[in-house]
Amino acid sequence: MSWQSSRRSFLRAAAAVTGAGLLQACGSSQPSQTVRPKVSAKARTVKPEKRTQHSGDNMLRIVAPSGFADNAARTEAGISRLYQAGFSISNQEAGYRRFQRFAGNDAQRIADFQDVASGKVKTPKVLMGLRGGYGAARLLPHIDLASLGARMREHGTLFFGFSDVCAIQLGLLAKSGMTSFAGPMVYSEFGKPVPSVYTMDSFIRGTTSASNTITVAEIQRRSVNAEGTLWGGNLSVLASLAGTPYMPDIDGGILFLEDVSEQPYRIERMLQTLYLSGVLSKQRAIVFGDFRMGNIRDVYDSSYDFSAVTNIIQRVAKVPVLTGFPFGHIANKATFPLGAHAAIRSNSDGGYSVTFSGYPTLNAASLNLDSLLPPPAFDVNSFIMEDNVSE
Repeated sequence: MSWQSSRRSFLRAAAAVTGAGLLQACGSSQPSQTVRPKVSAKARTVKPEKRTQHSGDNMLRIVAPSGFADNAARTEAGISRLYQAGFSISNQEAGYRRFQRFAGNDAQRIADFQDVASGKVKTPKVLMGLRGGYGAARLLPHIDLASLGARMREHGTLFFGFSDVCAIQLGLLAKSGMTSFAGPMVYSEFGKPVPSVYTMDSFIRGTTSASNTITVAEIQRRSVNAEGTLWGGNLSVLASLAGTPYMPDIDGGILFLEDVSEQPYRIERMLQTLYLSGVLSKQRAIVFGDFRMGNIRDVYDSSYDFSAVTNIIQRVAKVPVLTGFPFGHIANKATFPLGAHAAIRSNSDGGYSVTFSGYPTLNAASLNLDSLLPPPAFDVNSFIMEDNVSE
């Protein structure tokens, strides 16, 4: 049976699971103990478990430019899950380091990338972020992003990350034009006791096919037909890079944006920064992912909400604004390329679809990617927004 057929069979089985089964699974899937690395003023690394490496060109290198992982057991679970999927995991120690609030000191976190850029280590097939947080931007001047991008392009490397990690992805696109992926990370998604079926399935589809289409059912107020380079990431990170050499200069592109737990006025202020710096008016469309605002309301006027923000930005930027794209600090997130070609088309039901092409892919035949799909009775995360780790 092909991996596509087995995945379809799995998803049909998942749909048939009863609520009682899910609740029972939920109770049995919790980790028995939380392991926390000790805090130290010096950089600290917990030794990872040693594994025999898989053969072939499936090397996955962990990169940790941002926050540290506060649960070593969850890091280990993410590494084990990726290993079972057929990846050879290198730089595992990055998942266990800690210095202050970061996943290692600056030199260690720079080396995660610079050792690849300089040729000190073999260029992997996959670079995968550990988790988000803060810290990636301070590394940018110390990484040879042009050389890193050239090596990645030569080897068809896929780089996965989101949240704060997108600072490196944006710098890479600005300095080398190299594509990366908004997608799951070692600790944030693969390390969950029960990963989301949607997230894992989208990871497989989005990385093994030369073209991938994501359909959004959310009703839009206008018809859109746009093509261009889709790029972007976390709004806070993009706004912080405005006016720097690490902000990509994309003319005629499609800008994707997401963020988490920000007041509406703060979202607009960051968008105004991008507008005033000339970024928004150069785009053919702006696509908003999930901002996970929940019950956040403006303290001065509760009617001033996310919808009000998108309306004003559409008026000032004079480009189509689309909402509801399935990505952000949420459990069920799509995997899609940043810096690749995308075509947006309105659907007859009022939603829209985005088709991506021109990005590197994994060789599904040399991996065991279906192992990433959890047993149907254990997928509680498909029905909730997120656990307590949001990036």
